[in-house]
Amino acid sequence: MMSMTFGVSSSVTLLFDFWDVHGPVGMVLSVLVVFLLTVFFELLKVWKVWLGSSSELAQHQRLYAAPRSFNSDSIPTLDSSPSESSLTPMESPRPAPNTTNRWLLHGIQAVLHMLQVSLGYMLMLCVMSYNTWIFIGVIVGSVLGYFISFPLLGQI
Repeated sequence: MMSMTFGVSSSVTLLFDFWDVHGPVGMVLSVLVVFLLTVFFELLKVWKVWLGSSSELAQHQRLYAAPRSFNSDSIPTLDSSPSESSLTPMESPRPAPNTTNRWLLHGIQAVLHMLQVSLGYMLMLCVMSYNTWIFIGVIVGSVLGYFISFPLLGQI
């Protein structure tokens, strides 16, 4: 029966039967692979958010790009103040949405979500091997991935 406590052994089987680690060199390589997968997981989350926000921004710019109908050089007074209706933007016919691009973007986001969920569960199963070195690799990879990707969120 598998132990349900953390251990520091250099012998572990991760995810698949062929990923059977025996020895320090195999453990270092496995921790490196898990570390890189975790960094990729964090970057994948930011990429998915970036795609969603860039599509919303483009849609927002298309909808509100109508020209204004009032003259900003005039000084409003009580006698000659512009009416409220002339201050509202003129409605221009909305462009037909490009449904092909929207579906393509939605498909890409769905694939990215599938990758994110699958990778997240795989990393969880790696941690559930109860190997301390693998656990540390996931935690440090998550911290570094977040550290790298957090400034990218500010640019969205």
